[in-house]
Amino acid sequence: MNRTSTYFALLFTGLSLSCSTNSDQLPIEGTWELISATTMEGDTAFSTFDSGRSMIKILNQTHFAFLNHALDAKKDSTAAYSAGGGDYTLVDSTYTEHLNYYSDPAWENHTFQFVVKIQNDTLIQKGVEKVEELGIDRIIIEKYKRVKAEPQQ
Repeated sequence: MNRTSTYFALLFTGLSLSCSTNSDQLPIEGTWELISATTMEGDTAFSTFDSGRSMIKILNQTHFAFLNHALDAKKDSTAAYSAGGGDYTLVDSTYTEHLNYYSDPAWENHTFQFVVKIQNDTLIQKGVEKVEELGIDRIIIEKYKRVKAEPQQ
């Protein structure tokens, strides 16, 4: 085999390997802060975003977690707090959460599928929340802004 053939063989092998490592995957890993939330039930859409609360979602390669609390929690120790998490899959733009843990056990062990997209530093997810036992069947649209890491001093 001559040098040119060897070069193209190595190049082709390298391209094949890089294509199989999911390098086209959305850059979803990181910490995201909720900046808007809309719910659609039937023909009615309404904002469910509460500026008196703060919520973040943290995603690593295999799992997600979310934390939500009232901003005035320092003044009121009984302020509502919720948290949950589990594993997820991401195939192209289909993001599927398997909620293994939640502060309300009625939501646990349910799967929720969303379509996600990232525009600049904003993650948008849209999908159906359905929990038959609770009578919940709605479409939600959530927008998150990527949280930039603060430099350590």
